[in-house]
Amino acid sequence: MNIDWVNTKIKQRPPFQMIEKVVEYEAGESAVGIKNVSVNEPYFVGHFPDAPIMPGVLIIEACAQLCSIVMTSGDVKDDDKVLYVLLKVDGFKFVKPVIPGDTLKISVKKTRAGGPLVTFDATAQVNDTVCAKGSMTFTVTDKAGIYSDK
Repeated sequence: MNIDWVNTKIKQRPPFQMIEKVVEYEAGESAVGIKNVSVNEPYFVGHFPDAPIMPGVLIIEACAQLCSIVMTSGDVKDDDKVLYVLLKVDGFKFVKPVIPGDTLKISVKKTRAGGPLVTFDATAQVNDTVCAKGSMTFTVTDKAGIYSDK
């Protein structure tokens, strides 16, 4: 499933869109996605100028975006009134740096769902070597509730 399909499932867009391709997908359950890490990405200018490393928080964001694809009920237009919000990141470990030129393979699998909460386990790999792993919990929230005048 290429970038055009991904764009029907996800709301983020460049330069903040992390998922470029989905190679496995089971709606509501799991997915495997690809992020090609390019030296042209803006965060590499400052992280770090002489030794570029993808920030861990952006690896988590890539995992979160893939989770939101799994949670999306259908076409992103069907979900225009809701946002999939990351509530909790738990036990994430970074065991190998991700650098420009790497192809980040991200796997997410739903492990729990109850009420408005959904939990996923996530793993990010380069060449079958785990770079990061952990779990994250999301909720679905009404977009109007976030952006309404208080």
